[in-house]
Formats: sequence, C-alpha cells, structure tokens
Amino acid sequence: MKQGKLFVFSAPSGSGKTTLVRHLLTQKIPLGFSISATSRGVRGAEIEGIDYHFLSLADFKQNIAKGAFVEYEEVYAGVFYGTLKSELERLWKLGKHVLFDIDVKGGLRIKEQYPDQTLAVFVKPPSKEALEDRLRGRGTEGEDAIKTRLNRAEEELSFATQFDNIIINDDLEKAKKEVVGLVEAFINS
Repeated sequence: MKQGKLFVFSAPSGSGKTTLVRHLLTQKIPLGFSISATSRGVRGAEIEGIDYHFLSLADFKQNIAKGAFVEYEEVYAGVFYGTLKSELERLWKLGKHVLFDIDVKGGLRIKEQYPDQTLAVFVKPPSKEALEDRLRGRGTEGEDAIKTRLNRAEEELSFATQFDNIIINDDLEKAKKEVVGLVEAFINS
C-alpha cells in the first residue's frame, strides 16, 4: 500500500469518539492508529511513542518550521498538539490505513490536504444534557474542567456539518456497527 486511506474521528469530549476508535482497532480491518505529537510533558504512566510523541516546545516549533506536520494547533499557550507526516508514512509502510482520534480543526485540516483519501466522521452526543451527564459520570474532572469542556463542545458542534458523516452516539452498539460499515465501505470505494 503506497498511500492508504485516512479516517478522521472528531467530537466533543464525552461523545464516545475514543470508544468507537478503539472498537475499530479490534476489527479485522488494516487500520493503524496515528500517534499525535505534543509539546506538553508526560502525564502519569504515558509512554513515548505509544501515547504521544513528546517533543520539547523548541523541537515542536522547529518541526513546524520544517513543514513536518500535516496539522498542528496551539491548544493552550505554549502547548501544541499535531500530527507528524512521518506518522502517516510509518503506518502506510506497514500497509495500514490511518485512524485519527483528533480535534475538530485538526481533522478538517487533514481532510483539506487529502480530500479524496479522507473520510471525516463527526461523533455527536444525543443531546447537550447527555454530554454533560457523560462528562460528570466519568468522575475524572472538577466542575471548572467540565464547564470548559461543555463550552468547547458548543464550538465543536458548530463544525459537524463540515464532516462527511455525522454519527449520533445514542446507542453504542448501533454506533459501533455504523462506524465499521462506514470504514469498510470507504476502503472498498
């Protein structure tokens, strides 16, 4: 496989996007997960090259200057996230299509650069109330973080119509079947 297809999954936090991406990786589909780069430090038990490619801020900016990224964004002051071109090449050399669990803007940038190779899927929660319930149900974040995520979700939801497909994740088993069907159909198209 020279250049495989690209599968972008984007959604507000709590929509179930990561669950759907993990499900896809368990299927008998030649998919490889794109590991993002970040300029932030390692958290907890994160591992270089598995969870992220950890770069210093200077290295991240140097890679930007070299044109080494497919997409990147300064998410917080001095904290960048992005997708290295070398990550796509790594997965393509393994004969895999590339699977992204990525923010909305980054996902749309990938679609812009590889329009014919990319299927961009937006995962929507059934409602804003359901999204809030899911975020609170995780029990992993304080009130301020939940409010920040809910405010960010408002903006992210406004981009949904720019994606190729929108999956409303109100029934997880149905959503799992739907994403597998979309991915298989796009690979075979």
